[in-house]
Amino acid sequence: MGIYQQPNKWQCGPFALKHAFLVHGILVPEREISRAAGTTWYGTDENQLARAARRFGCDFLMIRKHDPDKARRELVRHLRKGVPCLVPMEDWGHWVTVVKEERGKFILLDSEDPAVLVIQTWNQLRKNWVYKEPDEYDEDTVHTIYDLHPIVPRGRTRTRAKFSLERARYLRRPGNREFAQLWDVYVEDLLAICRPRTPLSEKVISLGEFLRRHESMMLEELDYWHGSIDSRAAARVLEQMHFVADTYGLVIPADDEKRAIAALCVILGLWAASVYSVGSIYRVEPRRRKRR
Repeated sequence: MGIYQQPNKWQCGPFALKHAFLVHGILVPEREISRAAGTTWYGTDENQLARAARRFGCDFLMIRKHDPDKARRELVRHLRKGVPCLVPMEDWGHWVTVVKEERGKFILLDSEDPAVLVIQTWNQLRKNWVYKEPDEYDEDTVHTIYDLHPIVPRGRTRTRAKFSLERARYLRRPGNREFAQLWDVYVEDLLAICRPRTPLSEKVISLGEFLRRHESMMLEELDYWHGSIDSRAAARVLEQMHFVADTYGLVIPADDEKRAIAALCVILGLWAASVYSVGSIYRVEPRRRKRR
């Protein structure tokens, strides 16, 4: 359910819709989307994706432009509202999700790419996006078609991801592929600890400020009680939480600061136990009887 490459050629539609849901903080596995859409080995068309989007509380808008400049303006208009758009590429043979436009470049989630996050110029995007259809009556006339499908939640979403060129480049690094695969796990845990920042938010602290205050203490306690952890690896877990929290604009209410310390200490303890294992504590191991 995180950000990773599709396993086959025909699942790009469910993956693209999953990535649009991720932007809205809606966590749905691609398998559930495939079932809702009725995906087959032939792929998933726009009507099937619209059905799946409705199943999970979103509208799948259908917009068609013939002029590239008008298509670009329409796409950018939705992106600036924080609305991701599904776009058919490669002569309508592949779906991708466009999530951001920044300084003339576009950030895409393309599940065929090993890094998934892709940065393209407008010319690169336009060449892959355009569909050329010969006129039915005039052989010398070719129509250019640019279809785009904004994914709009029907109700208020809890939060919304704000990708940037810097964040996309960070996630594209080979060393961060595992982190990207676990994206949904980080989001779920953070939504249980943090709250989305709103214009009315008061007395809140960012996760970065929270870690500035408490990270050293939490890592020292983790190392003391476990005894054999890599503190740099533990710090990286917190760094990745910080990255996700900033992407979604998640903050900690000042009144919940102590609860957040407790929650993150428990998460770090569970992480350490899963990675480095632990022996029995506060429990007497039953003795095995020796066979005579």
